[in-house]
Amino acid sequence: MRNTLLVLFLLVSWTVISQKSVSTHKVNVLFIGNSLTYYHNMPETVQKMVNETNPNIKIEHSTFPGMPLQGHLNDIIELRTENSINTRQKQEGEITDTEKKLAEKSWDFVVLQEGTVRLLIPEVREYSVETAIAEIKKRIKNPKCTVIIFKTWPSKDDYPKQYCYSKWSINHLLENDEYCSPQIENLKQEMKLINTSYDLVAERNGLLKSENGNKFYKVLTEYPEIELYDDDIHPNEYGSFLNACVFYQLFTGKKASGLAYNGTIEPETARLLKTIAE
Repeated sequence: MRNTLLVLFLLVSWTVISQKSVSTHKVNVLFIGNSLTYYHNMPETVQKMVNETNPNIKIEHSTFPGMPLQGHLNDIIELRTENSINTRQKQEGEITDTEKKLAEKSWDFVVLQEGTVRLLIPEVREYSVETAIAEIKKRIKNPKCTVIIFKTWPSKDDYPKQYCYSKWSINHLLENDEYCSPQIENLKQEMKLINTSYDLVAERNGLLKSENGNKFYKVLTEYPEIELYDDDIHPNEYGSFLNACVFYQLFTGKKASGLAYNGTIEPETARLLKTIAE
């Protein structure tokens, strides 16, 4: 009997120690993107959320105004203001701010955010976005790192609309002078195109997808009284809070509705956004 009790005590002790070890293991998260990520301090909001339930998760970000993923690898920032940056092409032997950040730690999660339009033009997606994703993945030291593609949302531009890039901003070796997205007639079509584009990139590059764009779409179509935009594309405090809820769930595996934290959002609206994020 005494031996049995001893074994039970050791098993319980080991379980408690193991759970404590798991809960205190530091988890490093890095967001790489632009103002669609950092508007209204979204990464900092995620940090405040995880502090409530998973303080072992540490959020950092390398985000710059208007910078595509390709720029995070190729451009040296010479001057930065609140809403703009001046850059130059990096020279041999130089490394960018984001490359330095990637080398700093063994990241457990890396979230990659690209401008929505760049995903909708097939040639930009292939020659710029996917190329940059592959190069960023090579620079991640942790082989077990989960790389997430931040699925963004439609702009508020009027319909019909179409987005075009010159070949010089994609790849000067391309044959045509200009490359465009399909003609977009309405919000439903645009959301379908966004999903198809992100799904393709995620599948080709072995990425986990966030569902931020679909959560925005749900609010736009079912709760139009909640404004998510600061302008034609950037999230306001409600949009950023919704984004933070989505990422909180990805990093913790827990429901945002269990959070007490509301930030500056009215409690009723915060509860609704938390539920939509699920």
